[in-house]
Amino acid sequence: MKSSNSRPSRVGRNPFVHELQFTMTEKIKDVLQAYSSAELECTIGLMSVTVFPVRLLLVSSLMLLAWPFAFTAALGRSDFVIEPQPWFIDLCLRVIMRAMWFCGGFHWIKVKGERAAASEVPILTVAPHSSYFDAIPVTMTMCSIVTKLESKSIPVWGTLISYIRPVFVFRSDQDSRRKTVEEINRRAQSGGEWPQIMIFPEGTCTNRSGLILFKAGAFIPGLPVQPVVLRYPNKLDTVTWTWQGPAAFKILWLTLCQPHNPMEIEEKKNPALFANNVRKLMAKALELPLTDLSFDDREIILARGPLRIYDLSSLLEFHQLVCRLGLRAGRTDQVLEEQARRARALRGDRQTLEDFAQFLNLPVTDTLTQVHSLFDQCGDGQIDLRHYVIALSTVHRPSKSMETLKLAFKMYESEENGYILVEELAAILEIMLGVKEVELSGLFAALGRPDSAKITYDELHHFIEQHPHFVQDCLDFENHPRKFGPPKTCNGQKRNKED
Repeated sequence: MKSSNSRPSRVGRNPFVHELQFTMTEKIKDVLQAYSSAELECTIGLMSVTVFPVRLLLVSSLMLLAWPFAFTAALGRSDFVIEPQPWFIDLCLRVIMRAMWFCGGFHWIKVKGERAAASEVPILTVAPHSSYFDAIPVTMTMCSIVTKLESKSIPVWGTLISYIRPVFVFRSDQDSRRKTVEEINRRAQSGGEWPQIMIFPEGTCTNRSGLILFKAGAFIPGLPVQPVVLRYPNKLDTVTWTWQGPAAFKILWLTLCQPHNPMEIEEKKNPALFANNVRKLMAKALELPLTDLSFDDREIILARGPLRIYDLSSLLEFHQLVCRLGLRAGRTDQVLEEQARRARALRGDRQTLEDFAQFLNLPVTDTLTQVHSLFDQCGDGQIDLRHYVIALSTVHRPSKSMETLKLAFKMYESEENGYILVEELAAILEIMLGVKEVELSGLFAALGRPDSAKITYDELHHFIEQHPHFVQDCLDFENHPRKFGPPKTCNGQKRNKED
């Protein structure tokens, strides 16, 4: 079956992408449909040269006005000992920030429910996280937040963030993540002495099409949390800011051009203790599906290139299991190269679960057994470790598929001439693309070698550079999720050195 140019997804709508592509006519039409007759003349074009610059000036001025209050309050303050804030500074900042949002078009904000006291519920979990406008409930409550360390260096805004005594985390540093969890736990156990911590457990912005998997940090203390759901019931969604979509300034421009930006905050009762329970409760309130994706999956879903993943199912499952094993931490290109060298030395000898555990220096657990079974296509309890390394490299660096392909060739190629066999290339591509039973006759026909049964990395690399759409044009495959085992046979035969 010839593959189409469309990229199928088995995870529903991609939560990390927001498409806001419309013509000026569509902009005007949406605005006209969304608002009353008194606002019909307010088109995006007109407001861009009238209301937008005024709003931008007011918002910027109010943010600058808030800065000296936040700077003075945070000056010389301890990060570990709670110190009472002067009430007038806190009041001034709340008034200024509310005025800032009002000038930005958030004229009234509907709040449902009642926030629990810090002594009863130390942590508020907020979802879905879809925009930098999600800062509105933070400025209304002056709760602490968990935010990335880079936020501290943002001019003006970084000082305002520092005022609310945030818990900073450096995402790429595993030790920083551990310290973040410890600090959340310490504050949560203070009996209300510290301000409540407002946590966005998704850990990243999505497009509100569903709730992705929650990070565990808010739930590790084992204390009650209060779920808070956010809604932006705009007819024209200009607030959503995701990994792939309109840039930050475009979001700001379009939002400030809206006559009014409605927002709803709902604080749910009956605090729950566990992430999945809270997530289900929030999804029900939002009438959204649960999406079994996490922040760590975003690079896999957003990857592009000539060898991008065509079916995400198996590789996402594999990636989530790998993360549960703790193998994401410290996984570097050097580690992959070393594992590839060890896998090559086995020359295709298939490994039991115990061998696999020894290869990874891990104990045999249920999770490790699940990973091993993904590659056990024959059901005989043995796998080819080269398939595991290829899958690991694919999810570790999904945007660098040519490096994964080169690594795979190193594990398979003949030392004498650098060739790999056609069935070996099929196994490599099936794993990297996440598809079933790749047929390579079209590729070799395009190479002008229809009778060839082998190929080098340089030959394939050169062909891909010349034909970036070769997967669609030259390969046939069944576009269904598959296990990562051998493509055709399960006899585990070694290739002969003379190949």
